[in-house]
Amino acid sequence: MTNRRTFFTLLPMSVATLVFAANVHAQDKEAEKARRKQAQQEAFSAMRRGEILPLTKILAIALAKVPGDVVEVEFKGGPIYEVKVLTASGRLREVVLDARTGNLIKIEDE
Repeated sequence: MTNRRTFFTLLPMSVATLVFAANVHAQDKEAEKARRKQAQQEAFSAMRRGEILPLTKILAIALAKVPGDVVEVEFKGGPIYEVKVLTASGRLREVVLDARTGNLIKIEDE
């Protein structure tokens, strides 16, 4: 009987913990979405001012360095672009480029 009482005593706390964790995860996703949107707006503004290269040029440079399919592009402060490319052999590689010049900073395996 004690195990049953303990179970029913702990059940509401377990459910509350799961609900809290789900809410935190949802807030994290919203914060990440807002961060990505802000970065996108910053990149677009910088490109319009002529401070960084257009994304089409960045992609062409990245694919010349690592042929394959682009699966993700992220604009970072600095300013740099991180371009993730899936190669024909199935490797995921990240090409990091200077957003102003298109110069290669590094290529690394993911």
